[in-house]
Amino acid sequence: MQEKIEILPVTLLDQQRDTVTELKQLARSLRLDFGWHYLLDLTWIITQLGSVDGKRILDAGAGTGILQWYLADHGAHVISVDRFSRANLPIRFRSRFNVKGAREDDLTPAWQVFKDNLKAHSNLKIKLTSQTRELLDMADRQHAKGDVMVYNQDLKHMPEIEDDSIDVIVSVSSLEHNPPEELGAVVAELVRVLKPGSPFLATLGAARDQDWFHEPSQGWSYTDLSLRRNFDLPGEVPSNYAQYDELFDALRDCAELRDNLAKFYFKSGDNGMPWGVWDPQYQSVGVCKIKGE
Repeated sequence: MQEKIEILPVTLLDQQRDTVTELKQLARSLRLDFGWHYLLDLTWIITQLGSVDGKRILDAGAGTGILQWYLADHGAHVISVDRFSRANLPIRFRSRFNVKGAREDDLTPAWQVFKDNLKAHSNLKIKLTSQTRELLDMADRQHAKGDVMVYNQDLKHMPEIEDDSIDVIVSVSSLEHNPPEELGAVVAELVRVLKPGSPFLATLGAARDQDWFHEPSQGWSYTDLSLRRNFDLPGEVPSNYAQYDELFDALRDCAELRDNLAKFYFKSGDNGMPWGVWDPQYQSVGVCKIKGE
């Protein structure tokens, strides 16, 4: 693996069809939807990783997203970090994966989530049947061989994670929610916990000429220069930003992404594809940084 900056080509979806199929199947089983470009982002990160069995991987800005569950399915020990609380993580995730909290208040006990959900649901009989089935699954189903530790914490300050203790860091379309003047501090804190010689793989929004903010998705797109500065990457690190326009044209013509927008896009204008109208305003770029020895 080498350091690089790579705007993600949509040809990756066909080249890595087995991975794409596995991600789609896992998403269906967990009742998760993909962000409009996430399938491409996830595939790029996974193809860079190789075997993750037994590795300690930090998923930065994980939310309840699919990557952490994919990695746990493949034997990784995942630290799932997000500034938004997942303390009430739905039971369907706990029934399939060995999930714990980094601290006591990072993960509410399953029985409490069960109780709170019953109180909040108007159709008690339906909810009771569904929730009971999921609780029984927790006892009967064999968990994935990896595990996920939920850590509700801002990425700028992760005091519970020791220096040089993480084998790999991954981040899917999360760091872009930091403005350019703050991104470097987030990257520095993530690099702090990474073992020397280990990779940091992140996808963000790409900007051709200058950094800019996409209001509906509340995300930034960054130039090649901005990414090099914030990830502390030297000029000799390869980049395909010279193909920016060509790659963007191919993205706009990508039927697989265009024809499979998640339903939530059609319900709001405050997202990456407002009201479900296929009109990409930015494209994804992958950054691979290796921590120095």
